[in-house]
Amino acid sequence: MILGIGIDSVEIDRFEPWLQFSDTKLKRVFLPSEIAYIKANSSKATERLAARFSAKEAFYKALCQLNPKKRIPFLTLCRQVSVISNGPPQLIIDWSNLLPNNYQPKNLQTHISITHTRTIATALVIIEKSVQ
Repeated sequence: MILGIGIDSVEIDRFEPWLQFSDTKLKRVFLPSEIAYIKANSSKATERLAARFSAKEAFYKALCQLNPKKRIPFLTLCRQVSVISNGPPQLIIDWSNLLPNNYQPKNLQTHISITHTRTIATALVIIEKSVQ
């Protein structure tokens, strides 16, 4: 059963100035492991920033459908979600501050797809109740 769907697209060029941000400033949106991945390939750094930001925004939109009465600040959510790309992209989520009382993390499954062109990064996130 699908509980939330979120999609987001961003212009990759918008993140070019972010390459000059300090790690401290980047940590407002990205976890240290994400920053390391972004910086590991300078020719893809802007695209990786954009894709991860888009993924977090898409997750935020899906989570708002799951829990419409509780608005979590976007930057708070960013520190609870990590996008990893060892193979297909995945979301690693610390659900402790994100879920309403009637949901448990073990009952939820997230799906993510990320794509990009030369100019646009897009992410789609689906949150569903696991079939037990």
